[in-house]
Amino acid sequence: MNAVHGQRPQMAVPDLSAKPDRLFDREDEWSTLIAFSSDPHAGTRLGAVVGRPRQGKTLLLESVARATGGFYFCGQEATEAESLRRLGEEYARYRQVAPPSHWRDWKEAIDALLALGDSRALPVIIDSFPDLVAASPALTSVIHGALRRLERPPQVNRARLILGGSTAPVMNRLFAPSSQLEAVSGLKLDLQPLDFRKAAQLWGIDDPELAFRVYAVVGGTPAYRHDYVGGDVPVDRNDFDAWVCRTVLNPRTPLFREARHLVDEETGHQSPGACHSVLAALAAGCATQGEIAAFLGQQLSDASRALAVLRENGLLRLEHDGLRPAVVRHRPTDQLLAFEHAVARPRRTALEQGSAEAVWEEARTDFNSLVAAPQFAQTCRDWVVHFASPDSFGADHLSASYGSLGDPSSTSGHEAEVVVRKRDGHKTGALLSVGIARWHTGMDIHHLQRLHSILGALAAQGEDVSRVRPALYSASGFSPELHAAEARDEVVLIDLERLYRGA
Repeated sequence: MNAVHGQRPQMAVPDLSAKPDRLFDREDEWSTLIAFSSDPHAGTRLGAVVGRPRQGKTLLLESVARATGGFYFCGQEATEAESLRRLGEEYARYRQVAPPSHWRDWKEAIDALLALGDSRALPVIIDSFPDLVAASPALTSVIHGALRRLERPPQVNRARLILGGSTAPVMNRLFAPSSQLEAVSGLKLDLQPLDFRKAAQLWGIDDPELAFRVYAVVGGTPAYRHDYVGGDVPVDRNDFDAWVCRTVLNPRTPLFREARHLVDEETGHQSPGACHSVLAALAAGCATQGEIAAFLGQQLSDASRALAVLRENGLLRLEHDGLRPAVVRHRPTDQLLAFEHAVARPRRTALEQGSAEAVWEEARTDFNSLVAAPQFAQTCRDWVVHFASPDSFGADHLSASYGSLGDPSSTSGHEAEVVVRKRDGHKTGALLSVGIARWHTGMDIHHLQRLHSILGALAAQGEDVSRVRPALYSASGFSPELHAAEARDEVVLIDLERLYRGA
């Protein structure tokens, strides 16, 4: 029986095996929330579940409520009076009683909800919490006060209040180290997109190259697999081009509009034009604030405002250069944003006129150079951090980042897509590997020579390169000379097969 739809809470027994098949992976998050919700110890507890849209947060919270016989309510953009009325109706359905007389304020509502935990450990889940706070800014203080009152002895209440939200700035502010709610919070769970290996499992793709191509377009967002393409998965590599045309480049599918909606939704319509222009600059290869400002024809201060909005909403991340830590680069956090601004947005008029095949034929070069190539480099860095064995680079707990050396005299460019260091707190750890990554180009002995040139420049600058293992990452293969060099332990070669299945 489903307590969300009215079963009496005292009849429910936590069902630890009730994670629905639709909720792909998330075993750790599921077990954490079940344990938190069912903790039998006396005392009211507060938790938070955050995550960008489409990551399965609502499905996770609804499923936890069902498995534990808990209460679930999803907020909406509405007035305080309407939210209290809807909440009262859900409360009445849950308890199978007549709706309460209109709650006058949030204090009455929160006290009634927490009282559901007077008889047993029980989750009280309020999803889309930022929408409620937008209309009722005092709600956080009301919750804090209610939790403080229940701390007084004797502690018999065992409600587990779980607040969910996907609005990053609001949730981060509500649970900042100095906030009222953080002071009484016992759990904060952040749902991240699936990594590239789990994304391949989600899509049911065994071929590493095809899995990577799909990942470069849609990333690891679970909702895109079912809700946005209707379960359409490319059959094989030969079907990939047609799949792109019938899904992400098809104006009749939700995925076609998703990137624009994501920016508008996440940023709260703060300077959407400037935000899209920044993302276009990133898609064109700009990464530093100066490069982005020059691309936009703006002052640094103007570009920084749009960058700040995107960062605060989790759409951009900062990355320090692995060879010049003072240099900071910006990277989009969502693959679909990169695809949108490099491929679809510049050609939107033609796409809306129904010529997806012709557009994709013309855009494939941009996809390879502006989308797949940088994503392949990022996937290589992710592999280093999450999947490489300690034997690969002589240590565990690694960091990996893009690295560059300022050398005006260099014609080859002292740039390395994968700079591996020993993770050492906030310091720059020992340099363990310098690597070059190529998505659409086979690699030969000249790439290894380029690595030696970079290592020579680093040694000349005083960097300790005694432990460095040169590495080459390629999706298009290695020459016989490189395989011979690998046999002599002169270089580490990583291909797609090793990225997806090896350590």
